Order: sequence, then C-alpha cells, then structure tokens
Amino acid sequence: MAEAGSGLLGARRWDEMGGEAREALLDRGLDRIFDPALLEQVGRLVEDVAERGDAAVVDALAEYDGFELAADSLAVPPEEVEAAPGRIPAELLRAIRAAIEGSRDFNRELVKKRGWRAEPRPGVEVGEKVTPVASAGLSVPSGKGSFPSVLVQLGTPATVAGVPELAVVVPPMAGGGGEVDPAVLAVAAELGIGRVFRANGPAGVAALAVGTESVPRVRMVVGPGSPAVQAAQVVCQLKGCHTRMVMGPTESMVVADGSADPVLLAADLLIEAEHGEDSTVLLITPDEGLVGAVEDALSGMLDALPEERKRYATAALSENGGAVLVTDLDQAVEVANEFAPEHLQVATADPEAVLEGIEYSGEVLLGQGTPFSFANYLLGVPAALPTSGFARVTGGITAETFLKAISIGKASPEAVAEAAGDLITLADHEGFPAHAEAIRIRRGGDD
Repeated sequence: MAEAGSGLLGARRWDEMGGEAREALLDRGLDRIFDPALLEQVGRLVEDVAERGDAAVVDALAEYDGFELAADSLAVPPEEVEAAPGRIPAELLRAIRAAIEGSRDFNRELVKKRGWRAEPRPGVEVGEKVTPVASAGLSVPSGKGSFPSVLVQLGTPATVAGVPELAVVVPPMAGGGGEVDPAVLAVAAELGIGRVFRANGPAGVAALAVGTESVPRVRMVVGPGSPAVQAAQVVCQLKGCHTRMVMGPTESMVVADGSADPVLLAADLLIEAEHGEDSTVLLITPDEGLVGAVEDALSGMLDALPEERKRYATAALSENGGAVLVTDLDQAVEVANEFAPEHLQVATADPEAVLEGIEYSGEVLLGQGTPFSFANYLLGVPAALPTSGFARVTGGITAETFLKAISIGKASPEAVAEAAGDLITLADHEGFPAHAEAIRIRRGGDD
C-alpha cells in the first residue's frame, strides 16, 4: 500500500482503489500457501514420510533445520516433559498457568452449551450427543523464537474437550543441539500432554497425519505456521486427516475514529506487525488527520524495536498493509468484512455499534482497553485464528474444534403414522422402495 501515501502507512482512499488494488490488499498470502510448486514439494515430503516413516522425518530435520538426530530420538522422553516446569523461570511458569486458566475458563463455558434434546412436535424427539474427536495432533512453531502461548491456545481447548489421544510436534530450538524449547514442554506438562516429538514443521504435520514408527497417526492436525506448514495441512487432507485452514501468516486490523488515542493506536498496530515480514497490519479510519498522528507516534516506537522486529513491523505496516481511508464507519465495516481479518480491534467512540455490523473476523476486541497482546495471552478468547480470509467460513481453535456431534432422533408410532404419506411420496419419487415399505408395514401395509 505504500505507493499512494507519503508516510509509512501509505494511506489510500477505499473509494479510489481500483479492483486490482483491492484484490492485492485482500489476497495477502494465499498465493504463497497454494503455490503449485510449494504444494508439489510438500506433497513429495508427505509421501516420503508415508513411505519411510521416522527416517524421512529425520532427513527433513537435517535438510531444512540443520539438526542431525537419530530416528529413535524424535520422541521427547516423558520425564523431560514432566521436569520442564522446573527448568523455566518461576515468573514464566506463573504466566503460562494464568494463560492456561484464562483459556480454560472460556472453553469450559463453550462446552457447557453443547449437547441438547428437544421435542419440536408431539411424538418427535431430536437432539445431539457431543463427544471429542478420537485423536488430534498439535503443531507448534519454533523457528523465530519461543512460543509456549501457541501450545496453550491449541492444547487447552483440546484437553477441555476431552480428546483422549493428543500428540505435539515442534521443531528443535534454533542454535541448540536438538533440544525442544523447555517453555513449550512446560505447557505440555501443565496440560498433561505427554507425547511430544521434535520434527520439522511440514514433516511433523505429515508424520501426525500418516503415522510413523515413533509418531502416532491422528485424525486431526491443527496449528499455525509458515506457508509450507499450511500447505502440508492442505495436502494431508488427502490422507484422510482433518485440518483447519488457514492459520498464518498473522494479520491484524484496527477500525478507529477521531476519538482514538493515536499513541495507543500506534502501539497496538505494532503488536501483530512485529511477528514477521509476511504479516499484514491495517488501520481503517475516516479521519485522515488520525493517520498522520499515528505515523508520528510509530516513528519513535519503531526505532525502539530490535532491528529484526523493526524490519518485520515496517514491512507489515507498509508493503503488506497500511492505512485505508473510508468515508464513514459504515464503510469501515464494509472493508473489515471484505478483508475478514484474523485480529480486529474496534477503537471508536461506540465499539458495540461497529460490532453489530461485523460478520467476518477471527476475533473482535472492543475498545482500546483491550490490546491484541492481552487477547493473545491471557484474555481467554482463542488466539489461534483463521487468516487469509478464512474467517468468512470458520473461527478460532476452541474446544468446539475438537468436538463432534452425534445426531439423536426418536419418534412415536403416532408421529410416524402422521408423516407416512409424505415419507412414502418422497421414497417413491427417489426410487427407494425399501424406504417406503418400512413405512407401509408400520401403518398396516395400506397406501
């Protein structure tokens, strides 16, 4: 977006953006995830893991991550997982426990609302019995740093849902000797997840989807990551493994009006911007003066970041994102729904009024009192959220992700008799005589 404005945010007016410019803004990353060459490369990796098992996972670790490991060392020993809480600083363990508790609170409320029975008409009873999926794999990134919060966001909902078999794959720490991040292991220990495996991201997803000598096969894999990790999840659906698309690269949007504090806006825009050079961050506002004030505030904040994070944030705020000027907040809502952001903060005088119009977003945070970082860590709402526009069709990872519904029905003889005519008509029309005969028998064989 940088070409149209003079400042960092390169402000454009939505009404003046042509179809091509809008499409470029809305696309953000799908072309990388669904790039045919990447899908072909990842497909070969998945087939290699399916054919050679642990050996292929070990080779992928050596080729892509630079770690030489023996095949029998993919699994992190259970005693190492159990000891991990004692290996991290006490304040970090305390924060991890607070994050888990916040997520548990949210997901327990969700679970309470599942499962129901009703009698919509006399003699007919319908409902659902809700049970957890049989098994799930959780993919946690490691390449750019230590991310225990990702396992909190994936593992807590899974354990609240009661998934009986859980496995975690995580790449070894950069610069280590193949050691897995003890902070991630501490989360696993706190959640009671004992099966953790060190593996390259795409190869780890493949191992979970097809099973190897060490890694158990699971029915579902979830987790954020690079385009290659997301592509692996796409490919693994062909192996009968359910995945949730797409979770990464990260993106955020702030809808703001003249009531917003530009310093807080600048600070909150940087939260997701510092994730990576492929992140996308947008400010949507009808107030052109606000954009300039935010840019002024951003200047000093960017300079205070470490050089790598500054580079990430600059790309996210300029090349990939920036500011979009709209005529009013109604148009801001239209833009938000078109974009369907992963993270959305509403920094307006009346956030609830804006929320009323939002239909597509991974999350909506109301007011400047609720920064993305609070939601990412401790608020309790899901932070593993759909990106690249998939918020139009799905939501974040919650306990509901790991639950499935069994439909329940019960009918009295009177209810079947009352519906017999329509039942036989439909069965005869579709050419299923046994369907119709089962009803005729129940009402004495007459038509």
